[in-house]
Amino acid sequence: MKGSEILRIVDAIHRDKNVDKEIVFEGIEQAILSAARKHFGEEAVIEVSIDRQSGDAAVSVAGDALKPDEIGDLLGRIAAQTAKQVMIQKIREAERDSLFDEYTSLRGQIVTGQVSRIEGGGTALVSLGKVEGILPRGEQIPGEAHHVGERVRSVVMDVRKAGSRVKIILSRTHPELVRRLFELEIPEVAEHVIEVRSLAREAGYRSKVAVSCYDTKIDCVGACVGVRGSRIRSVVDELAGERIDIVRWNDSLQVLVPNALQPAEVEDVILCPQLGKVIVLVREDQLSLAIGKKGQNVRLASKLVGWDIQVLTQERLDEQIERSLAAFANIPNITADLSENLVAQGFFTFDELSVIEPDQLAELGGLTPEQCDEIVAYADEMALKAEEQDRADRERRRVADAAPKVVAEVEEVEQEEDADQGEADSGEASAGEPDEVGEGGVEPSAGPHDETESGDDPDGSGVVEHLLASGAEVDPKSAVGGSGE
Repeated sequence: MKGSEILRIVDAIHRDKNVDKEIVFEGIEQAILSAARKHFGEEAVIEVSIDRQSGDAAVSVAGDALKPDEIGDLLGRIAAQTAKQVMIQKIREAERDSLFDEYTSLRGQIVTGQVSRIEGGGTALVSLGKVEGILPRGEQIPGEAHHVGERVRSVVMDVRKAGSRVKIILSRTHPELVRRLFELEIPEVAEHVIEVRSLAREAGYRSKVAVSCYDTKIDCVGACVGVRGSRIRSVVDELAGERIDIVRWNDSLQVLVPNALQPAEVEDVILCPQLGKVIVLVREDQLSLAIGKKGQNVRLASKLVGWDIQVLTQERLDEQIERSLAAFANIPNITADLSENLVAQGFFTFDELSVIEPDQLAELGGLTPEQCDEIVAYADEMALKAEEQDRADRERRRVADAAPKVVAEVEEVEQEEDADQGEADSGEASAGEPDEVGEGGVEPSAGPHDETESGDDPDGSGVVEHLLASGAEVDPKSAVGGSGE
């Protein structure tokens, strides 16, 4: 093979496969080396090099250089197939590494592709050009149903090597998708005039975005919304109608927390630095709005500001303080003043008190290390008991909620058995057994099955009581079947 041909091959592979030329040269050298070992034996000392400028190959065996025609003969034999396979493998590995490096640098960035097929479980494979991305069902926005040929935007979440392939995991639920869409749709964000300072998202339902601007003359919230919502509407449409709240960032939590809880109106903000908690006071008519549906508003606001937010009315706060003071009064070595100090710092429960550092407790109450350890141990024990009680309460509620359904299923099975028994009795009567009903119209005596169904538990209330007492799940069919046999 002439040097010019080798250079042409290197250029073509570099251009078509985006593989570095040096890697291609090394692949060809490895291929020639494999062919030579196939011919001269694995034990032979062989050296192969290719001139990067001329493309000429030099091969030496045990220090003796081969002539160009000998190299051609070497590659012309059966070993040439081995050389080809080695070179193809090298190029594939190089191509994989190139794709891996390319998409690793794109982690967190938005990419656009076309759905090529939908696999079992709803996973979508997205063609990105040189490679396919994987969009798992769990990374798709709830309610979305992608179809083949659809163009989708997503962010690169993870990149992995899998044998000779590269796996690119995509996501449409990651909060970073919202940030990248802001950069695409809002020029001021792309130009870094407006900065997205924080972001919280529950994909498919709601996102909160906090923005700021170094130029106080610019309305950063209004710029993101656009005229009549034109800019933010593009983002909302891309996210399948997901609601987006844009709020102004502020370094002061006293200002940022009320902004984050919008549209609710906040009366007061109480910071509890030792717990990383914020107590927010609102009016009674604003309480449900501040908390949001299933706690969504306060949950997103907490993620946005990076602090736990507890929303209360003044009345509920006063009640909580009373309960906490009464509970803390039972702790050994704790004084009334120390209890008040703890509550003032936001420690309302034994669970919160169990995580306090002993030195912090000592500073608040002037206690010895031994007394501090005893208080923390007591709080930890009470927190564990409260957790067990809460778990038991949840189980009782679960059983109570399930009981009506179980009773209904029991009654349905009983009705089916009654119908089956009636059909059986009718069949026996028609078969010519007059002694079942006398001439005077006397009804036949009840069988064992009838006694069971009309006996001690006609309405199934015993099933409910048993469920509530034991918390065990009952298969209604097996329960009824057992009593009827």
